[in-house]
This record gives sequence, structure tokens and C-alpha cells, in this order.
Amino acid sequence: MSDALEPLHDSSWYIRHLTEEGARFAAAVERGPLDAGVAACPGWQLTNLVEHLGLIHRWATYVVEHGEPPTADAGPPPKPGRDDLAGWYRESLAGLLAALDRLDPDGPTWHPFPVEQVGRVWPRRQAHETAMHRWDAERAVGEPSPFDPELASDGIDEYFEITIPRLMVREGIELPTGSLHVHCTDVEGEWLVWNDGGEYRLKRAHEKGDAALRGPAAAILLRLWGRDSPLSDELSPVGDEQVLADWLSIAGM
Repeated sequence: MSDALEPLHDSSWYIRHLTEEGARFAAAVERGPLDAGVAACPGWQLTNLVEHLGLIHRWATYVVEHGEPPTADAGPPPKPGRDDLAGWYRESLAGLLAALDRLDPDGPTWHPFPVEQVGRVWPRRQAHETAMHRWDAERAVGEPSPFDPELASDGIDEYFEITIPRLMVREGIELPTGSLHVHCTDVEGEWLVWNDGGEYRLKRAHEKGDAALRGPAAAILLRLWGRDSPLSDELSPVGDEQVLADWLSIAGM
């Protein structure tokens, strides 16, 4: 695992982005069509994506408010009807935002990620979950609007800090044998990840890896998450091609 890393932004920064990205997601749902296919989730239509993100918000709201995952006594959260999917999603988002507004970012909480059990994890995770699915929804119904570059850079950081360790635990992925350096060219953001005898290591640093990926933060983030995007043309891969392919295969593509 990585050494403990200090958060890059305070919780209010993530909550602001969560609010904005959630509004853009709801607007994409209203534009429709609801049966539009979601390229990143084969077999899904926009309706499935709305239910997925809305239920994640409601699940996270319960955890933030109770400090534990929902029990059987809590009952399942209400699912949406097709008449007002955007309205149901906005209710899901509003409940989450209200809970996060009351959350102590440095206080104890529960979450399923292999990092410190403190409240600040939740605004960050929900902001990035929402931003990526906002992009998915907009792409399903038209042309996606750009990522905020600072948010995209932070999303890369969270991917390396949280996602890869979680996939190691949950899905038993094997780490590539070589090291990878990632470098944003439009905003601050550099990382080195490597396999240290089977242990995952991460640094925010400008250090040479066996392979490297340079480019705009949004292009890197989408590629790490397996989204096929024209922005991929802006990426500059160098070094060992197999090492790069192995690291990029972790979350998709």
C-alpha cells in the first residue's frame, strides 16, 4: 500500500464539485433519451446509470449519518419510477449534500476503502463518482462537457490512492511488475506507482518509471478508468509498452 498521503483539498472543495457535477448529471438525464446506451457500462441504458448513482448517493448518505453500512432493518432505499428520474436523482443528491454538510471531515466514520476511516473520504469519493458518471451520462445523450482540470488531477490521485488498493483487496488483482510515472501537462499532478515485492507503492513525485503517461489531466483520468475518448489522442505514452498496458488494464479496456 501507499504511505499515508495528506488530502489535496478540503471537504468544501469536493462538496462544491459534487454539487456542480450532480446538477450536470441531472440535466443530462432530462435531455435524454432515457434508453440511450452507456458506452462505459455495456448493456446499460441511461435509466440504469441514474438508478446506480442515485442509490450510491442514498447508501452513502446512510453511512455518513450512521457511521456504518445499512443493516437489514434499514430496508432498501426507494427506487425511481420512470416518470421523473431526474427529480428522484436530485432528491438523492440533496440528501447526500445535507449529510455531508453536517459531517466532521476529521471525525471517525466507516467506509469500504483501504485508507484511514475519517469523514473527509466521503465528499471526495462522491465527487469523483459523480463526475465520472456525469461524463458517462452526457456522452450517452450528446457531447460531454469538459472536466475541471484540477478535479481531474485529484481524480487521478484518488484512483492511485484508493481504487487500486481496493481492487487488490476486493478482486485480487495482480500488480504489474514494472513502475509507472504519470504526469499531467495542464495542471499540477505527478505520480509514481510500482510493485515492491508484491506491495503496492505510491508517491506524488517526478521520478522516472519503466513506463510513463503524459497528457492533460482529463485525458489521463478517462484512460485510467477505461473510458474510450477522443482525448486519448492527447496522451503521450513512453517507455515499456507492456508495463503501460498492464497498469492501464486494471480498471478497464
